[in-house]
Amino acid sequence: MAPRTSWKGFIKLSLVSVPVKAYTANNSSEEIHLNQLHKDCHQRVKYQKVCPEHGELASNEIVSGYEYAKGQYVIIDQSEVAKLRKESDKSIQIDGFVKSEDIDPLYFSGKTYYLLPDGPAGGKPYALLHKGMCDAGVHAVAQIIMSGREQLVVLRPVDDMIVMTIMQHKAKVKGIDEFEDELQAMDLSDEERALTATLISATFIPEFDFGKYEDEYVKHMTKLIQMKVDGKEVVSQPDTEEPKILNLMEALKRSVAEAQAASGHSPAAPKSGEKPSKKAAPSTVKKTTRKKKSG
Repeated sequence: MAPRTSWKGFIKLSLVSVPVKAYTANNSSEEIHLNQLHKDCHQRVKYQKVCPEHGELASNEIVSGYEYAKGQYVIIDQSEVAKLRKESDKSIQIDGFVKSEDIDPLYFSGKTYYLLPDGPAGGKPYALLHKGMCDAGVHAVAQIIMSGREQLVVLRPVDDMIVMTIMQHKAKVKGIDEFEDELQAMDLSDEERALTATLISATFIPEFDFGKYEDEYVKHMTKLIQMKVDGKEVVSQPDTEEPKILNLMEALKRSVAEAQAASGHSPAAPKSGEKPSKKAAPSTVKKTTRKKKSG
């Protein structure tokens, strides 16, 4: 089955318009959904909307409301909500371009779309925008109206395609400073830092293949379901052993040795007290103390 378009419109950059169509990058076909059943007869459980005073309600008897105080609600009519929604002008309006490293993936929402040129007229401007972003090493910050609300998005070149990712607004992401009190300043010895650098080097992946990682939950659930359908007994997996708590230096040394053996090379481990290079070992980590607001 051919993928279905999620959206059609234009990428707008000043006076340039690029006709595009969007396809969701998220593949939901691999998900496994379980249904809730009655334990005795295995019939699907149905949910009814019930008022504690008047019993079951029909859909036309239900309204939406916001609790502004305990037990106090203001009723919000859907026609009022509709007035707040912006009419979609079917455009992805580029506000400007930023360096790719200036966009923190922390703000990615997980909703990503593939943008493709829509029709022959879109081919050349699409290719120019894609090539331009590649050459400059930049991403585009833009806004689009989807699902009746304005969304902040980032456009970036991936292979030969332009990809659009919906961003979360800053107010929706907890700030790192909320958790900095959990961190403590640590004194890191030269040997510890050098061993860590060696371990990272020994486990470095020069050509990362994301495809080799599978959704283990889906794989195991598929196997479990097939076993149940076939009437086979489900065998429990053996428990994994709890990791032994080692001295940090001992753990680092053993880890380096194992990683080097697995990679087939064994660069000399740093000697005790040996100073690592500046590139491999930055200055000792220090905690930045946040000034608390008085009052």
